[in-house]
Amino acid sequence: MGPMTTRTSSAQWQGGLKDGSGTVSLGSGSYDGPYSFNSRFESGDGTNPEELIAAAHAGCFSMALSNMLASAGHPPTSVKTDAAVQFGPVEGGFAITRIDLTTVGEVPGIDEAEFLKHAENAKAGCPVSKALAAVEITLSAKLA
Repeated sequence: MGPMTTRTSSAQWQGGLKDGSGTVSLGSGSYDGPYSFNSRFESGDGTNPEELIAAAHAGCFSMALSNMLASAGHPPTSVKTDAAVQFGPVEGGFAITRIDLTTVGEVPGIDEAEFLKHAENAKAGCPVSKALAAVEITLSAKLA
């Protein structure tokens, strides 16, 4: 095993919850933008932590599944994953309550059953899934 990699991002918030605002900056410099109460709890402009978690999970899962398929002799033409992070009020505050992964693979020479087996393994094994194990994660997977 090689050395561990550390990735960083930052967020700054000014003001109260409802009247404040903030910015999120990815350490790579590939994103720097606003977030607010409205972008998190309503439908205002800007990003929010849950959208960023969804992007991270979709990206990690797609890579993990592609790797597993290629390792099994079925390199994919493409794997596209959508992640829907459910967030809302629960007893005692707010929580992420579920993440729904929906993936479609273009994989030559594989049948649906084998594809689903690899997709389930990727769901269990991708590092972001492991980090989010406290949350229910569902998976819908199909071949294109």
